[in-house]
Amino acid sequence: MTKNNPTAVVAEDEELLRIELVSQLKRAWPELQIIAEAEDGAAALEEIAAHKPDVAFLDIRMPGLTGLDVAAALKDCSPQTRIVFVTAYEQYAIDAFEKGAIDYLLKPISAERLSATIARLKSPITSTGAAFGEGGDAVGALLAQLKVSMQAEKKHEPLAWITAGTGKDTKLIMIDEVAYFQADSKYTVVMTGEGEALIRTPIKELLEQLDAAHFKQIHRATIVNLHAIKAVSRDETGKGIIKLKTRPETLQVSQPFMHLFRNM
Repeated sequence: MTKNNPTAVVAEDEELLRIELVSQLKRAWPELQIIAEAEDGAAALEEIAAHKPDVAFLDIRMPGLTGLDVAAALKDCSPQTRIVFVTAYEQYAIDAFEKGAIDYLLKPISAERLSATIARLKSPITSTGAAFGEGGDAVGALLAQLKVSMQAEKKHEPLAWITAGTGKDTKLIMIDEVAYFQADSKYTVVMTGEGEALIRTPIKELLEQLDAAHFKQIHRATIVNLHAIKAVSRDETGKGIIKLKTRPETLQVSQPFMHLFRNM
């Protein structure tokens, strides 16, 4: 932990549960500064990258990027942040945590369990509550194992097409034709080589329905089709710039999401 008051980011998509966890932390660990709260994985990743907190409390199952996705990205953008997962009863996950280098809190969170977790976080580096700077390979392997288990649970087929509004008309758009999706107020803009259309599905829900092998979130408000990318480069600030095959505009990649393009 840092010499000053420790800092934390809390990520939980259910508002009441997030409020309750923050309240519990304030009672059990008064000196802890909650510097940001997030309701989805993309927002959590950007907040952690911006603030470099000592601890990240991550709900495993969040819309869009899961807590596992966020944790995996921390190796690049905030490797010293110690991870505590918050999970409902998922035995495969708990078994892995018990054997691995990451601490967890089981919902509903008991005062006793929270106190034990805080005690470990306050202590010198141990095998729990680990950051990527401490045994990063083991943490990475555990996250990969958990992600495979979670993906195996998903039964639904990814979206093949959507219906979207274009002015007064509604048209069918094949998912492969989409260059990117972008949040816009109450709508999500669907951009294809032919133009734009609108759907009401929020970005964080849409990401759950798309094929993760082909669509990646590059910003809390943007999802890109990897097949639509012509080139990826970095600007002088380190942010990624995506050129598209079928669109003239470029897309900006938030720095925390650049790890997705490491091998491109």
